[in-house]
This record gives sequence, C-alpha cells and structure tokens, in this order.
Amino acid sequence: MAREQGNKIIASNRRARHDYAIEDTLEAGVALTGTEVKSLRAGRASLADGFALVSDGEVWLHNVHIPEYTQGTWTNHLPKRTRKLLLHRGEIERLVRKTSEQGLTLVPLSLYFKDGKVKVELALARGKRTYDKRQDLAKRDAAREVERAWRRRR
Repeated sequence: MAREQGNKIIASNRRARHDYAIEDTLEAGVALTGTEVKSLRAGRASLADGFALVSDGEVWLHNVHIPEYTQGTWTNHLPKRTRKLLLHRGEIERLVRKTSEQGLTLVPLSLYFKDGKVKVELALARGKRTYDKRQDLAKRDAAREVERAWRRRR
C-alpha cells in the first residue's frame, strides 16, 4: 500500500489571523477515531471557534467541528468532541509557561494531512483589540493602493 506524500490542507482558520497577533506556531498530531479520519479525508472540518487548552500535562483541542461520517454506523463520533493533541513533553511545558505568564492563547490555524497523518498547526497568539484590527485593515488597503499606483505607472 502506497503512503500519501506531502501536505494536503483540510481546513484553515483565516479568522484567527485577523483576531489574533500570532507570536509562534507549532505542529501537533491529533488523536482521532476512524470515522473522524474518513470525514476529514472527504475534506470536511471547521476550525472557526477552536482553541486548545493545557490540562494535567496534556493538550486538548476544543470546539473543532468534524462532521459525522456519512457512511458511519452507530460507532460514529461526536462532531465537537474534545480531541487530544500529541506533543513532546518539552513542547507542552513550554506552552504551559507561555500561556500562564504572558497571557497567550492556543489557537488552531490549520488542519492538514502530512504523510498520511492528521496534523494541526497551533499558534501561540495574543488577542487583538478592535483598533488594532482597523489599523491592520488600513495598512493592507494602503499597500494595495500603492501597488495599483505602481502598476498604472509602468
């Protein structure tokens, strides 16, 4: 049986980059059931309200919606169940330090297959204020206008 190679993005959380200032990212494995993996292979998932918490030395992913597998039977999974993230002990300890001391939160940025295994890209992020969001939009609009002006001049 040939294994999948490369990355295939299942879902991404575009809203997270708007609502949070991303300070650091890391990759974690996700402990899933069989029907969850089959549902993800169909490309169905939502990270919209997702977040991760560290409790009892383990990292848990909350509010990530993976819909039930359509051909699943009574063994189907719950769509918004809490899922365990697979990280090394040192990474977990680093996350505990950063989230407790500096007021950072763990936000999932994307869910993807990497060499046939489901991975999640987690971000250590700080929440943005409303005026920060407006400033980012204004900068992006200004950069777009400058780019248009340059193209017109050429």
